Amino acid sequence: MTEQDWLATRFEEHRGHLLAVAYRMLGSPDEADDAVQEAWLRLSRADDGEIVNLGGWLTTVVGRVCLDMLRSRRSRREEPHGVHPPEDTADTSGAASPEQEAVLGDSVGLALLVVLDTLAPAERTAFVLHDMFGVPFEDVGAIVGRSPAAARQLASRGRRKVRGAPAEADPSLSRQREVVTAFLAASREGNFRALLDLLDPDAELRADGTAASMGGADLGQPIRGAEGVAELFATNRAGVARLALADGAPALVWAQGGRPRVVFSFTLAAGKISRIDLLADPGRLDPMEIEFLDQG
Repeated sequence: MTEQDWLATRFEEHRGHLLAVAYRMLGSPDEADDAVQEAWLRLSRADDGEIVNLGGWLTTVVGRVCLDMLRSRRSRREEPHGVHPPEDTADTSGAASPEQEAVLGDSVGLALLVVLDTLAPAERTAFVLHDMFGVPFEDVGAIVGRSPAAARQLASRGRRKVRGAPAEADPSLSRQREVVTAFLAASREGNFRALLDLLDPDAELRADGTAASMGGADLGQPIRGAEGVAELFATNRAGVARLALADGAPALVWAQGGRPRVVFSFTLAAGKISRIDLLADPGRLDPMEIEFLDQG
């Protein structure tokens, strides 16, 4: 085994954790894949003799890559970054015990990704890395370019927003369930026009490698545009799927023998479906909590 092969093997041992971190940070499976791939590229160019804790090093790299992606996304949307807390004024009033932080971390599923997206990039980074993955504030501060005390304040601010957000997020989730239910019905009926009405004109469909290898359609490349996506689903691509909650978010799930095989994950923008992700990689599906909403 060459040194590069050995390094690749060790990297693969951490891939699942890195994907989980990146997905919570970015809320997009494809962007999470991109961030993890960038971490591998940086590792392959690094002097591994200077890396003491590979898992911690990779988590830090993924955190920095995701932070850059969040800031770039916010910049493209032309939204303000917000006011950063002063370096010397740490707010500990919102600090939670380790037990509370663990419960909070476990409670944040796909249903609250819309809430996380309202946080400023540094807030989201601090909250996700510390509260959900236990990264020390010293390391979080190095990633976001702040002192540990300021990183603690960023996480505290994000924590307060998340705690107060479920009631505000409910209307969005209710609308998403309504749209996903209508989409499933239109797909089962082969109703091209109804599908088109539910889709954003620039909607796109993406499939991970496992999903792309299933079925007869060529899903190796993204399908872009409402008409192309509607045409695909009008041939009953989702007809055998069932309405479900996937980590708390309305979704469609195709199961075989009682085991979920493909999750259809929906992203909405202005009440329309802007993106559909087909997820079939067992590494993504196995950790998901799936709750079917029909009798099947």
